[in-house]
Amino acid sequence: MDVNDSAGRAQGASPDERRSHRGLVSLVTQLSKALHRRSTDELLGMRLKPYMALGYIRDHPGTTQQELENALFMDANTVVLILNELEAAQFSVRRRDPQDRRRHIVELTAAGRRALERADKARESLEDEILAPLSPEERKTLSKLVERVLDGMLQESKV
Repeated sequence: MDVNDSAGRAQGASPDERRSHRGLVSLVTQLSKALHRRSTDELLGMRLKPYMALGYIRDHPGTTQQELENALFMDANTVVLILNELEAAQFSVRRRDPQDRRRHIVELTAAGRRALERADKARESLEDEILAPLSPEERKTLSKLVERVLDGMLQESKV
């Protein structure tokens, strides 16, 4: 007797049990896609990747284009396109590094700071909506675990 249905799922298994068989990578990818779909230009006031870049620039003053590439797991061309977009919106500026003229330091403008503050509020409400099933303590735990995984990946990319 076959205990699996035509899609290979265990018959009688709860939704939680079926999800656990997909693996963490599938679950994180599914969550990422749902977040990306809901993080619209209208909601954030900008596209998601430029928003992520602005947040990194704010949180890491004096960051370089290279650091952005590594931290956001993006290729150099994508980062240049995003920075061009941010500069066109007057949200950031690139300046030559006085210590190394080959590098550009990226800085947030006053307009970029204001746009980021508005986008942060929208992101917070989106997170509240998506993470509603989690308690505040579970949200903190999830955040810490994801940050730890990302930090580990950053360390690997530096090697």
